[in-house]
Amino acid sequence: MCVPGCNETLAANWSRRGFFKGVVAAAMAAGATRIVAATGPAQGAEMKFSSVRDLTHTLYPDFPTYFGVPGLEIENVYKIDKDGFNLNKWHLNEHTGTHMDAPLHFSKDGQDAAALEVEKLVVPLAIVNIAARAEGNADAEVTPDDLKAWEAKNGALPDGCCIAMYSGWEKHLATDKFRNADAAGALHFPGFHVEASAMLLERNVVGMAVDTLSLDYGASKDFKTHYLWLPTGRWGLENVANLGDLPEVGSTLVVGGPKVKGATGGPSRLMALV
Repeated sequence: MCVPGCNETLAANWSRRGFFKGVVAAAMAAGATRIVAATGPAQGAEMKFSSVRDLTHTLYPDFPTYFGVPGLEIENVYKIDKDGFNLNKWHLNEHTGTHMDAPLHFSKDGQDAAALEVEKLVVPLAIVNIAARAEGNADAEVTPDDLKAWEAKNGALPDGCCIAMYSGWEKHLATDKFRNADAAGALHFPGFHVEASAMLLERNVVGMAVDTLSLDYGASKDFKTHYLWLPTGRWGLENVANLGDLPEVGSTLVVGGPKVKGATGGPSRLMALV
């Protein structure tokens, strides 16, 4: 726990840069439970948390990908026994594993991953649970009715939040059903319906996340949700882990996205402060 007076000192003295450094530090410190934010989507909001949850799948060369081919190859360049240190070279598809879609991914002149404002990468997290429907329908989508039901239960979506779909699909990660390709090659897994995405554009939502391979449901051929969502300057997260362990509202998402010039996205380390 924090010693007496430390929270007040943090609230009084953290600068904008210091706040975000402090969030990361707090996420790694077992005792920190309260942060007062001086900036960000909710001005002056108090964030409390007692645990940090990892929302990131471990990435490995055979991790399932949308196109069905490996997205990561690891080449060992230096070995400690021979060279005195270990170093690998990665041959990487940006959209592999738990990763970010930057606006540039589906627009000609959108922000690249490096240009995203850090204030929009530490945000409230709202989770829409469609796991029961997805159990019987691999093509299930988050719809406007799901969003209306969520708000009727939990209140308005938090200002400046990321909204995440939990479909329970990660349980298929080690099997062919994660891609769920049919005989014609079409994929079948849940995603966001474009009408739900359009509804979210009317709210102050900065990010969208799914526990599947795509923001659009697998059988989509036109990627309407991607084309509607990303060109507005918003980001997406795919292959997010452990969303089923979180409350529908009340957590804070920390997005450790790639800061690579020109990147359309990239593997990311995601954490939830609960």
